[in-house]
Amino acid sequence: MIEILSTPSLVTVQDLGRSGFYRYGVCRSGAMDRLSLAIGNLLLGNDRNAAGLEIPILPLRLRFEADVNFAVTGADCSAELDGRPLPPFWAARARAGEVLTLAAPRAGCRAYLCLAGGVDVPEVLSSRSTQLRETFGGLDGRALVKGDRIKEVGNDVVLPEGGLGAVPPAAALADADAPATTVRVIPAAEHADYDEPSRAAFWAADWKVTVQSNRAGYRLKGPELQLRRPIELRSHGVVPGVIQVPAGGQPIIQLADAATMGGYPKIGVVIDADLWRIAQARPGDSLRFIETDVAGAALVHEETEAYLDGLEHDAGRQHRLSAAWRT
Repeated sequence: MIEILSTPSLVTVQDLGRSGFYRYGVCRSGAMDRLSLAIGNLLLGNDRNAAGLEIPILPLRLRFEADVNFAVTGADCSAELDGRPLPPFWAARARAGEVLTLAAPRAGCRAYLCLAGGVDVPEVLSSRSTQLRETFGGLDGRALVKGDRIKEVGNDVVLPEGGLGAVPPAAALADADAPATTVRVIPAAEHADYDEPSRAAFWAADWKVTVQSNRAGYRLKGPELQLRRPIELRSHGVVPGVIQVPAGGQPIIQLADAATMGGYPKIGVVIDADLWRIAQARPGDSLRFIETDVAGAALVHEETEAYLDGLEHDAGRQHRLSAAWRT
């Protein structure tokens, strides 16, 4: 069990999200950076979907009330366990009474804390994720506050004495060497309804992430995108990754807590395998869109799955060797 000693706002319990409930108006929710959450879980021998803590604003301090394995992934937040520095994307064993401190991130935006077996909160609609707007899931449907105590499910996995780490996905999964974060985008239904200068600008511009960005969506600032002629759309289903363009001409990327329906024109869709890159972009950072298609998205998905499968294999081997060494 852990006790929250100090925390900023919006720290929530999240797993990989809900599926199958869009027809009821229930969004996916779940971790914004699902890749980092999965990595933390695999380092601990958990199921990839085990619930952890999403920490979008730092610093944070918590105390372990019992011996437990934990992992910190996502943003590089200079993690320290009782003053001992921990590398990024690292799993270790905490002893009862030790304090974990996460500082302001040196890189990235969201950190994830995973515990052995996952965070022990009830499932609601087949997920432990917190939906703040609807106030259900997670811990009483709310963000964590000072004094909250969070229990782990627990498992019997043995970590190596010095801990266990993973190659960060930004290094393991090739990213273009550019000042902006690059994400791959498939042109959407209304892409052709924008005039040629707007379509060219969409792909060429560095889009700034604005402070009006949150778990529901990232609002971007850049060239004004203009339709060739006015169009009217009925409200229709949207999913995380859809890039809608309101009347002001500035795009919004729909993300984990986005509404399930909307009527704005859609110029593109960020592929699911690149959404973690957006989740780690901070206000003021730039995004650059690279055009791809369904086949290209499938290749990126396969690359990401191969990375996770390799990590699962290597971590499992280390767990088995560590258990054998201790016996």
